[in-house]
Amino acid sequence: MTYEQLSVGDSASMEKTISESDVYTFADVTGDFNPVHLSKTHAEQSLFGERIAHGMLVGSLFSSVMAMQMPGPGGIYISQSLEFVAPVKFGDTVTATVTIKEKMEKRRVRLACSAVNQRGKVVVQGEAVVLPAK
Repeated sequence: MTYEQLSVGDSASMEKTISESDVYTFADVTGDFNPVHLSKTHAEQSLFGERIAHGMLVGSLFSSVMAMQMPGPGGIYISQSLEFVAPVKFGDTVTATVTIKEKMEKRRVRLACSAVNQRGKVVVQGEAVVLPAK
């Protein structure tokens, strides 16, 4: 979608169930081997009581929505802020949604980003700026 085709309030979403395999693959790709994600024994002693997904794994779903749906292929990701509100556990299904908040100067678009689990609880939220394709 081009800048001209986008309107404030437009939104797009994707849903993903976070698997143990996703978490291990993300750890391998990023080098983040924090035991709260990978060690059952360690995680049981954490404040979460079990292993959780990397917050950035969940946050990366926003990139997928922006790249593939809105504004879509050819867009350039300029910035992203994230707040990790609640843990995502193995087997949780997360819906990541981006909504256009503002059309800015220089053909940029500001988006609200929100990820909720299958119980409707916000797990990650933030804001992104994207330059749509021409």
